[in-house]
Amino acid sequence: MTSHRKTDTGDILVLSDVSLLTDDDVHLFNEGTHYDLQTKLGAHPYSGKAGVAGTCFAVWAPNARSVTVVGDFNNWDKQSHPLKPRGSSGIWEGLVPGIGRGTLYKYHIVSRSGDYRVDKADPFGVFHEVAPKTASIVWDLDYQWGDGDWLAGRASRNGLDSPMSIYEVHLGSWRRVASEGNRSLSYRELAIELADHVKRCGFTHVELLPVMEHPFFGSWGYQTTGYFAPSSRYGTPQDFKYLVDYLHQHGIGVILDWVPSHFPDDEHGLAYFDGTQLFEHADPRQGYHPDWNSYIFNYGRNEVRSFLLSSALFWLNEYHADGLRVDAVASMLYLDYSRKEDEWIPNKHGGRENLEAIDFLRTFNTEVYKRHGGVQTVAEESTAWPMVSRPIYVGGLGFGMKWDMGWMHDTLQYMSHDPIHRKYHHNQATFRMIYAFNENFCLPLSHDEVVHGKGSLLEKMPGDDWRKFANLRLLYGYMYGMPGKKLLFMGSEFGQRNEWQHDRSLQWDLLEQPAHSAVQRWVGTLNRFYAGERALNELDCEPAGFQWIDANDSDESVLSFLRKAKTNKDLIVVLCNFTPLPRMNYRVGVPRGGFWREVLNSDAVEHGGSGHGNLGGVEASPIGFHARPYSLNLTLPPLGAVFLKSEG
Repeated sequence: MTSHRKTDTGDILVLSDVSLLTDDDVHLFNEGTHYDLQTKLGAHPYSGKAGVAGTCFAVWAPNARSVTVVGDFNNWDKQSHPLKPRGSSGIWEGLVPGIGRGTLYKYHIVSRSGDYRVDKADPFGVFHEVAPKTASIVWDLDYQWGDGDWLAGRASRNGLDSPMSIYEVHLGSWRRVASEGNRSLSYRELAIELADHVKRCGFTHVELLPVMEHPFFGSWGYQTTGYFAPSSRYGTPQDFKYLVDYLHQHGIGVILDWVPSHFPDDEHGLAYFDGTQLFEHADPRQGYHPDWNSYIFNYGRNEVRSFLLSSALFWLNEYHADGLRVDAVASMLYLDYSRKEDEWIPNKHGGRENLEAIDFLRTFNTEVYKRHGGVQTVAEESTAWPMVSRPIYVGGLGFGMKWDMGWMHDTLQYMSHDPIHRKYHHNQATFRMIYAFNENFCLPLSHDEVVHGKGSLLEKMPGDDWRKFANLRLLYGYMYGMPGKKLLFMGSEFGQRNEWQHDRSLQWDLLEQPAHSAVQRWVGTLNRFYAGERALNELDCEPAGFQWIDANDSDESVLSFLRKAKTNKDLIVVLCNFTPLPRMNYRVGVPRGGFWREVLNSDAVEHGGSGHGNLGGVEASPIGFHARPYSLNLTLPPLGAVFLKSEG
C-alpha cells in the first residue's frame, strides 16, 4: 500500500508495506538471539515494489515518542520523514524513496517525555562521515573478493599448532606522508606498503587496533561509536575490504581489535540513545566506567546482546577477518573492576562476577566458532580468571587464546634491571612457566607498553647504546624461544627510539642506521625460523613442547631450555645470557648425542652483535649433565640468545 503526504519539503511517498524485518526477525531480536541484525536494521538501499527505489531505514528506540530520518536530502528537516513503530518491538522503520548510496543521514529522536531531542548516528551504519563530522552515510558493501585460496586454507594457519607471529598496527600512524600535511595513508595505500613490510619481516598476521569508527582519534579506536563501520578516515568500506583482501592474497592473516567492554558518551553515539539508558545500565555503579569515562553495555538486555554479537560476526563474515581480539575482558568479568567497596552492585549471589557478561562472552565464542571455522578469538584479560581459553563445556569462557599480560609485565621489568642486579630478580624471567600451559597464551609486547611515558622498548633497556640494542635482540630471542604465540607492536621491529605517538609516523628514517636495520633483520630471522621449525610452534600451548634444562642459574643470569615438536624428533636448545659477560665453556645437558648446529645467534655480526658464538655448532659429549646423558660445551655471547638444533 502506498500513500502520499504533503510537507514543506515536497511530496513524500510512504510505502507502509515495505519492510526488511520479518516477524521472526523481530522475535529473535527481542529474544537476544538475532546475530545478523545488520541485514535488517540500519539503512539499506532498496528497489522493488511498484518500481519504487529508495532506502529502507530501521532503528531501535523503544522509549522514543517519535523518530524521523533527517539528512542532506531533506535539508535536515526534523518532521518531513517520520518512521513508524513496528508493533511493540521498539523498532521504528520506513522507506524514503528517491535516495540511495552517498546520502547523509541521522535519526532525530524525541523522547517519550518530549524533553529530550537529539540527532543520532545510525548504530548499524556501515559508513560514517570523517570526524569531527558525525552523520551516517547510506552505502552498500558490494565487493569482489579474491582471497578464496586463503579462506580455504586458513584453518591450518590460525591453529594452535601453527606458527603465529603477529604484527600489531595502528593504521593512522604506521606511516604518514609528511609532504602532504602529515596525512595518514589510505586503506589502499596501506595494503601495498604494509604487506611488503610484513612479508619482509616474516610476520604471519597483522592485528589492527580498532578500525571501527570512533570520533576521537586519540582513543586509538578504543572509544567506538560505529560498531559496523570501518573508519572513514582512511577510505570507504570497499577500500578496507581491499586492504584485508590484499593481505590475504599475500599470505597474511588479519586480526581485528573489537571493543564490547565500553563505549563513549558522544552525543551522536549510543549513550542515552532514546532518552533512556538503552545500551548502557541506568545505575552508574553498573553502567559507567571510571577508568575511561565511558559507558558499560548492559549485557543482560536481549537487544544489546543481539547488537554486539551481530557486530562481532559481521567483521568475520563481511570483512573476512581471521580473528577478533577482545579488549579489556577483565573489566567485563568483574563488577568491582576499578571500583571502591561502595561503588558497585553485587550479583544475585552476592559475588563480584558479572554473570551477564560471562554468559555473553560464552555465547560470543560459541557463535564465532560455530559460524566461522578457522578463526581465532583472543582475550586481553589481565587477571588470573580461570579457563579463559578453555572450552565452555568444562567451565571455560571459550576463547581460543589469551594474552599473557603477566609475562609481558615480568619480562619487561626484569629486562629494565641493570644486568649486575638481574640475578636478584631471576624469578621474573622464570615465573611464567609455572602457569604457562593453564591457557593458550600469546606473548604480547603491545602498544600499551610504549605509550604514556613508558618509553619505547629500546629505551627501556639499560646501558649505553650497544647494550640497549643487545638487550633488545636478547629480549626478542627469549620471546621467540618461549612457548606461546608472538605479538610485537609496530616500530619495535626496528628498535624505534621514541615512544609511540598516535598522530606521528613511525621513525622509518632510523632504518638508515646499521643498529636499527640489524634489529629488523634479527626480527625477520626469528620470524622465519619460528615459522619453519615445528619444535618452536607445534606445541606452543602444550607442556610436552617445553622442558627446562636449567631454570636456576641465577648467579650467571642464564636460562636454558628445550623446545620439542610433536614427534619428539625435532629438538632445539635455547640459551639466554642476560649479562654483558661472554660465558666460555658453559656446559648444558642435552638428551641426545651427535652434532648440535647453532642456528640462531642474536650476537652475530649481521644482527649488530660482537660475533661471539660456537663456530656453527658443537658435538655433544657423552658427559652426563643436568640429569641428561650428553652435554654441550658452549660459548654464550654477551647479552645474547643462542639456538642450537639437534642433527642427531
